[in-house]
Amino acid sequence: MNERTQDELPGLAASKQAHDGAGHRARLRKRLLDGGAEALADYEVLEYLLFAAQARGDTKPVAKALIKRFGSLAAVLNADPGALRNVDGMGDASAASLKIVALAARRMARSEVEQKPVLGSWQALLDYLAIDMAHLTVERVRVLYLNAQNRLVLDHHVGDGSIDEAAIHPREVIRKALDIGATALILVHNHPSGSPEPSRADIQITNRIAEAGRLLGIVVHDHVIIGRQGHVSLKAKGLI
Repeated sequence: MNERTQDELPGLAASKQAHDGAGHRARLRKRLLDGGAEALADYEVLEYLLFAAQARGDTKPVAKALIKRFGSLAAVLNADPGALRNVDGMGDASAASLKIVALAARRMARSEVEQKPVLGSWQALLDYLAIDMAHLTVERVRVLYLNAQNRLVLDHHVGDGSIDEAAIHPREVIRKALDIGATALILVHNHPSGSPEPSRADIQITNRIAEAGRLLGIVVHDHVIIGRQGHVSLKAKGLI
């Protein structure tokens, strides 16, 4: 039997690596389809998502590097595209493969909120807000305006920055409600620090908006603060 030439060896190694990679992808796919929601570890979920952008090669090292860099699957999916591209092995196509999943998750959660009265599907609202805001690196203020049936009329992004009267004006919040025919509202903002505990400014501005609303028949149902560590309802804490 003739010995294989030196030039043939790299080709054989590449072929074996491609075969092993295809087998690994097939095994992940089978576990995903047969095993349900908990079939894959977080880094394996990222591995699978990256298959779409990286047709060949091992995506496991990139997936593990992403988890190490950002700390969790949710944090990876919510990371800024520029930050994702800074991880070795990530490019525009790979970043887009991850961001589309985050976008789909937001759309799914939002549809659950839009299809039902908000107060009767409170957990769906909290899920939507957590997906959308828990991992933001800036403080964002939103007002959810509701109609008489407590359905969402408008999810209004007021602005970014600390929640005080420099960023959110009670009269403007209530005027917007009157302009669009809303009868109630829910204030929402996030704490990038992670802790959702309300500050004195959070409580003060909430009570000023609630008082302005009472004068014109606009109900402030709640002020929800979102953080990576959970959420706080000012109404539940008796602060409204």
